[in-house]
Amino acid sequence: MRIEPADDAMFRERDAWRYDPPYDFYDSDGLPVKNPELFFAVREERGGLAGFYFFEPCGDALFYGLGLRPDLTGRGLGERFVRAGLAFAEPIHGRRRVVLHVAAFNERAVRVYRRAGFVETGRHSEAFDGYGPVEFVDMEKPG
Repeated sequence: MRIEPADDAMFRERDAWRYDPPYDFYDSDGLPVKNPELFFAVREERGGLAGFYFFEPCGDALFYGLGLRPDLTGRGLGERFVRAGLAFAEPIHGRRRVVLHVAAFNERAVRVYRRAGFVETGRHSEAFDGYGPVEFVDMEKPG
């Protein structure tokens, strides 16, 4: 796999992804992306989009977002994918505390993040059109 800056083609491919419920919460629905310059495409050797990473510096921390193509989820690839993103980000952003938010219903992702060294630091809720309030688990990995 190779990691490269995101481009319009990556966002179009990601827009076509459809997750099974309840993970369909993560479908992009073609909404415009804020800060596209903070995204990176994860491409398979043949060029297809396997996933993406998002890195946003926030004070002394790095906010980490990521997504794996729907047909690759639930197959035991998550921890390796998470760790690969962290390894990619370190030379760019330095060794620092990494934070992320994951929907509380996404228990398999919470387990993956824990195995990758993240700990829960809190919870918060956000409201989304079509979903109402969604609880998130705030997680952190020390730098």
